Amino acid sequence: MVVTPIRPKPVDEEALGLQRTLRQLGDPAIAVHSRRFFRTGPGEYGEGDQFLGIRVPVLRALLPRYRQMPLAAVCEVLRSPWHEERLLALLLLVARFARGNGGERQAIFTAYLAHTAWINNWDLVDSSAPQIVGAHLADKDRGLLRTLAGSPSLWERRIAILATFHFIKQGEFGDCLTVAGLLVGDRHDLIHKAVGWMLREVGKRDRPAAERFLRQHCRTMPRTMLRYAIEKFPEPLRMEYLRHRIGTPKEQP
Repeated sequence: MVVTPIRPKPVDEEALGLQRTLRQLGDPAIAVHSRRFFRTGPGEYGEGDQFLGIRVPVLRALLPRYRQMPLAAVCEVLRSPWHEERLLALLLLVARFARGNGGERQAIFTAYLAHTAWINNWDLVDSSAPQIVGAHLADKDRGLLRTLAGSPSLWERRIAILATFHFIKQGEFGDCLTVAGLLVGDRHDLIHKAVGWMLREVGKRDRPAAERFLRQHCRTMPRTMLRYAIEKFPEPLRMEYLRHRIGTPKEQP
């Protein structure tokens, strides 16, 4: 489900004020490091992303100052070419969603899905998908997650699996395992890591549930995904999985 980018709207003064503040806080040395860390080179997953050079704690410290910004202004910041501006916009959406009523949460959720073209790096997804997509779908049909898991967009696929973190924390593992099954053959390393991470979180809470999935897929799933998934297992069991000597449920005595 790749959403067509929204046409730019007239510049919002509150959005401009926030952007001016951030650009004064930028540090070129940090920006250089961030461009390397988030793989912005040609052919890399973050190709072309631009950084001001602002640490995450500095961004979080700005949340109280801008928490009353209108949703339209926050979305304008989310459409920024600068990574830190998009991240701050998402953090504002997360904070507003947590405090919002049903109508406001629906509006934030809708805006979020309309802006996935700008939620285009792993930190942007990971800091917002569980808190917005997962939380919104907690008492609703979750078929959207399967749609996102089938998207050609790397970031929408990552949103699908990270959204299930919200359910995992509530002791619900079925959606994670379903989405993991859809993504187990994904070719991208960032999906391998995300799926493995969520399986690890399931295993920390219900190891038999995680092992039922792993016994079915451990021989074919990407090795990075498997390593992440079994990271907290006892060492002998972890080595059994790494040697692929644990079979599918049908192969068990």
